[in-house]
Amino acid sequence: MRDMVEIGMGRTARRTYELDDVDIVPSRRTRSSKQVSLAWQLDAYRFDIPLVTHPTDALVSPELAIELGRQGGLGVINGEGLWARHADVSARIDRLIEVAEKESAEAAVQVLQELHSAPMQPDLLAAAVAQVRAAGVTVAVRVSPQNARALTPALVQAGVDLLVVHGTIISAEHVGDGEPLNLKTFIAELDVPVVAGGVSDHRTALHLMRTGAAGVIVGYGSTPGATTTGEVLGIGVPMATAIADAAAARRDYLDETGGRYVHVIADGDIVSSGQLAKAIACGADAAMVGVPLAMAQEAPGRGWYWPSAAAHPSVPRGAVLQFAEADERPTLHQVLYGPSSDPWGSVNLVGGLRRSMAKAGYCELKEFQKVGLSVRA
Repeated sequence: MRDMVEIGMGRTARRTYELDDVDIVPSRRTRSSKQVSLAWQLDAYRFDIPLVTHPTDALVSPELAIELGRQGGLGVINGEGLWARHADVSARIDRLIEVAEKESAEAAVQVLQELHSAPMQPDLLAAAVAQVRAAGVTVAVRVSPQNARALTPALVQAGVDLLVVHGTIISAEHVGDGEPLNLKTFIAELDVPVVAGGVSDHRTALHLMRTGAAGVIVGYGSTPGATTTGEVLGIGVPMATAIADAAAARRDYLDETGGRYVHVIADGDIVSSGQLAKAIACGADAAMVGVPLAMAQEAPGRGWYWPSAAAHPSVPRGAVLQFAEADERPTLHQVLYGPSSDPWGSVNLVGGLRRSMAKAGYCELKEFQKVGLSVRA
């Protein structure tokens, strides 16, 4: 039963929970972390770890996508970002960081908006896709609902493996000034699997699953301090509740279709291995991660991070923030697998998740979704 509270005369609201509001409750059995498998499979593509990148230029270059793919995860290139608009992305990011260091957050966002005002060049994006594909790892590209129809043919021709239709909050049908994007029709016409989101409730998640999506993204990549969607739009996604709701939708859709499983990917408030473990425990199959991976030496933002929504031309919903000094950045392998001297869980994400599952007595991700949870008072 939903926990409803009265917030005023005649107005009620649902009580919801963030990841930091819940804790994992170990069972009576523990296991060796060596027995734990973190593998999962999305459509025909298998991954060794349940980590997907948030599609921001601060984090994902073709080179990082390749390296992350080799280490078992999935890098998602922003198909409407800098790699689709500029040939000299590194120089553009240098300029952005210089403004962020010497001026203000507003000035840095203004530079982002300017950089994203350049026209998209399909040849540049195709070259980025080809570079990742030539390395032999899975190629994933993010497009917005507004531009999905226009950009997808060139991406498919370039050899993309997974298409991610991603916005702050999306539905199964995007209504714009022109022809609306009907995801059900759009997905049916494609030969590549589609992951769509973000969503925040059971009904929308179920609606997206019925379009034929292979995966549904829950959340919008919220990161404390860096994402300002709550301040700008008043919209918030309580991740623990949202993930659990989407997992319930997955179960309902599994029954409805007689066995079609749609993956739930959590995207928001995951900056430590403990939060990653909680996201899986609440029902996610994998998680989109931003800040921890952006600290890696291989990340193009060089320790600076901004969400993809920060570059919106008129309603930016993110800031450009530094999360690691240039001389303190660990390698991507260290961020994922350690070793770590960080006691807060932002380094060795995979090791932390693996140990959490072992301490709770689980060997597989699907099993771990059944672990006991408690709510903090």
